[in-house]
Amino acid sequence: MMLTPAHHFRDIERKPEYLQPEKCVPPPYPGPAGAMWFIRDGCGIACAIVTWFLVLYAEFVVLFVMLIPSRDYAYSIVNGILFNLLAFLALASHCRAMLTDPVRSCPEMAFTLSGRGSSFSEKLGKPVVGHSRCLPGAVPKGNATKEFIESLQLKPGQVVYKCPKCCSIKPDRAHHCSVCKRCIRKMDHHCPWVNNCVGENNQKYFVLFTMYIALISLHALIMVGFHFLRCFEEDWTKCSSFSPPTTVILLILLCFEGLLFFIFTSVMFGTQVHSICTDETGIEQLKKEERRWAKKTKWMNMKAVFGHPFSLGWASPFATPDQGKADPYQYVV
Repeated sequence: MMLTPAHHFRDIERKPEYLQPEKCVPPPYPGPAGAMWFIRDGCGIACAIVTWFLVLYAEFVVLFVMLIPSRDYAYSIVNGILFNLLAFLALASHCRAMLTDPVRSCPEMAFTLSGRGSSFSEKLGKPVVGHSRCLPGAVPKGNATKEFIESLQLKPGQVVYKCPKCCSIKPDRAHHCSVCKRCIRKMDHHCPWVNNCVGENNQKYFVLFTMYIALISLHALIMVGFHFLRCFEEDWTKCSSFSPPTTVILLILLCFEGLLFFIFTSVMFGTQVHSICTDETGIEQLKKEERRWAKKTKWMNMKAVFGHPFSLGWASPFATPDQGKADPYQYVV
């Protein structure tokens, strides 16, 4: 069987000399529990600011160009409440996706070992646990030290994987992010628009963000279409508090923004839902990595991301997913 580059790299990681624990500096002492997660990346911060600006621009045009000048008060009130609610949920989802550690919080890091001559139950029955000092939920950075590896008490033939970039013992299904500068478990991709990685702990908020942005974009496009029809039928000076040229420019810009974001976020929403249902991240699909985790139903995969059991909290960015008794780390050979 021909080995892929990914398999070849894993073989290199298995070599004892590859770990080089003497070159790893112990990780700094973590910050206080509950500290806010924020990635200090200039491009990501700029993209996040642009995202908020575009939503607020749409809010301005919808309210001050289309709804407030309208003489149909029922139309204005209903659409104003609906659009503002969706915009609020979109921005709240954006904040949760941006400020949430993409890796689930865990007081200890469990590493699945593999070894020659070991049965599957022996590999996973008693996983090696390292009590490492790490940021809440983040994969420990720089923990591949000699002391830590010795504390794992590895048996002959058992191996662990090390990330050469952040010098950490790499858990299963973890990939290194060059922007976040650490390994992220179940990393789907790094999104500059939310200035964060999309991982196991914030994927729900990212999916909600794409969904609500797609909904407000569609809602804005529908309202722009109705407003253009009303302005063509009536006097342009009466359908807006702004001059006709300014009104046309503002509406065309909103129409272009809404169409662009509706297409982009709809596609992103669809790919995210497909990734969740198949329990395979975007990176795993791109690299065509061998599946080593237990296959579950699509509904169980959805509940693993959005929480157990199904409830209205699935649509709320303020509801933290309750994982219940689900075990997201079940691996098979």
